[in-house]
Amino acid sequence: MRAVVLHEHGDNDKLQYVPDYPTPKAGEGDVVVRVRASSINYHDVFTRRGMPGIKVPLPVIIGLDVVGEIAELGAGVTGWKIGDRVLIDPVNRVEGGLMGETQDGGLAEFCRAKAHQLVRIPDAVGFEQAAALPVAYGTAIRMMNSIGKIKPGEKVLILGASGGVGVCCVQLAKLAGAYVIACAGSEEKAKRLTELGADEIILYTKNDFMKTVFERHGKPHRRRFVEGGGVDVVVNFTGGDTWLKSLRCLKLGGRLLTCGATAGYSPVEDLRFIWTFELQILGSNGWERDDITKLFDLVEAGKLKVLIDKSYPLVEAKEAVRVIEDRAVFGKVVVTP
Repeated sequence: MRAVVLHEHGDNDKLQYVPDYPTPKAGEGDVVVRVRASSINYHDVFTRRGMPGIKVPLPVIIGLDVVGEIAELGAGVTGWKIGDRVLIDPVNRVEGGLMGETQDGGLAEFCRAKAHQLVRIPDAVGFEQAAALPVAYGTAIRMMNSIGKIKPGEKVLILGASGGVGVCCVQLAKLAGAYVIACAGSEEKAKRLTELGADEIILYTKNDFMKTVFERHGKPHRRRFVEGGGVDVVVNFTGGDTWLKSLRCLKLGGRLLTCGATAGYSPVEDLRFIWTFELQILGSNGWERDDITKLFDLVEAGKLKVLIDKSYPLVEAKEAVRVIEDRAVFGKVVVTP
């Protein structure tokens, strides 16, 4: 089969298109899926580079998000048939492991997974739409709804708003009735975020987002029972030099939601803001299986848009990873074998 294979960690050139890679076979409890679409996430970039403390068995086919049709059923598999349209939950919640990291993922014509990882794709949801959901949208819905508990009328500042997680966070915050302040890096992305429902835009390439929040919404103060400035929630999955500024944007009792650290996991910290303003730092890690079902329901009902910015054939998968690494996208990028 055709596949994009990582034999050693490093830059994007380490991803190699292989036209005759071995096709997987279904063992006990396995299914083999004919891949129809796989979406790229920043986690795939980290896997390609190599992550401290995480051993990836090489060679490996990257790609966490995988959807397609069942092509082969292993012994003992029941409840499924050849041709069923399925999404593979990237997390193996029984044996452990992650698609595209500890086992081969979606950048190939075929992919093997355990039958218990399968989620049926509704007829009204296309393959590319489905492929965009698990990691990015699944992470967003858990962070915003289950962990963050966004409420009507709250002011929510979203950093990284134009990425896969970000565009879903914007929509979920609006669905919850919040006032959304989205950070964008260009006028084009700002326009698209406004069309998506953002109430306010901050162009971080032109203005310091913290100072802009102070100017537009007031500087937070610590006096109880007195209306103060700042925002109720900041969504920050970038880390790095945005972390401390995010804390400073929060009003008394505000919440900072985080699910990643794409710009650095060891930021400058100032604990005084946390205790003085009684801030809550809420971490969110991944998604649950029922989050994927909730996303399907929202997409079917027309309440949630799946934003796919670019689509590439398998032979150009390396370019798909590059545009994610360079953040040259709005929403999701998919690869279709």
